[in-house]
Amino acid sequence: MSTPQYRHEFKYLISAAQIPLLRSRISSFMTPDPHAGPNSMYGIRSLYFDDCEDRCFYENENGTDPREKFRIRIYNRSSVRITLECKRKEHGKTLKTSCPLTFEQAVCLMRGLPLPEIGTLPPLLRKLDLARKTRRMHPVVIVEYERVPYICPEGNVRVTFDMNISSCSDPDSFFAPDLFKRPVMPAGHHLMEVKYGAFLPDYIYHSLNLGQLSQTTFSKYYLCRKFSFH
Repeated sequence: MSTPQYRHEFKYLISAAQIPLLRSRISSFMTPDPHAGPNSMYGIRSLYFDDCEDRCFYENENGTDPREKFRIRIYNRSSVRITLECKRKEHGKTLKTSCPLTFEQAVCLMRGLPLPEIGTLPPLLRKLDLARKTRRMHPVVIVEYERVPYICPEGNVRVTFDMNISSCSDPDSFFAPDLFKRPVMPAGHHLMEVKYGAFLPDYIYHSLNLGQLSQTTFSKYYLCRKFSFH
C-alpha cells in the first residue's frame, strides 16, 4: 500500500454554463475517473464531525494551520462501500487518510455508541474514537453533491466538477435513500477542485483558465455548516 502524500488543492466557483466548456478543454489530455459511471459522474454523500466547541468550523473560518476534519463517506447513496476519512490541511497542502468501515461501525459513530469489539481497529478509527471520548466529537452535518472527475498521471492531477452541493442537518438520516436537504450555492453555481502533487502542468492551468476564475478557500463542510447554523 502506498504512503499517502500531501497534495495541493485549490477550489474555484464556476457557473453551470462554464462546466461543459471546461470539460471540453481538458477532455483531450485528461481522462474520466474509471470509478465514475457511464455518464462520468457519481454521487457523494459525507457525514462530517465536529466537537462540542465547533472547533473544525471555526478553524476553517480562521484559516488555522494545521487543521483536521473527519467524515464518513458513501457513494451513490449505497452502503456497500463506507469509508472513514480524515483531511489534514497544513502549509497550504492537503493530506487525506482513510480506512473502510462496516455498517455497524458507521452506525455506532453516527449515534455516539461504543464501537463493537471486533479485532483490532484501524489507527484512523481509533483516532476518531479517542476524539469522541476526549473532545466529544460527534456528527453535525451531511453534505451531498454530484461529482464529475478527471485525472491525469502527469503531476498526479485530479480535476473535479462538484454540482448541486446541498446540506442536511439530520445526521441520523445519513443512510436514508433520500434526504431533506437544502442547496448552499447560488442558483446555477457549482465548484471546481484542482488537486495535484509536485506540480500542475501548464497546459492544464491554461486550459482551465485558472488565473481568471474566482478562487475560494472555504470547504464544502464549512459552507454547509454555515448554512445550517441558526
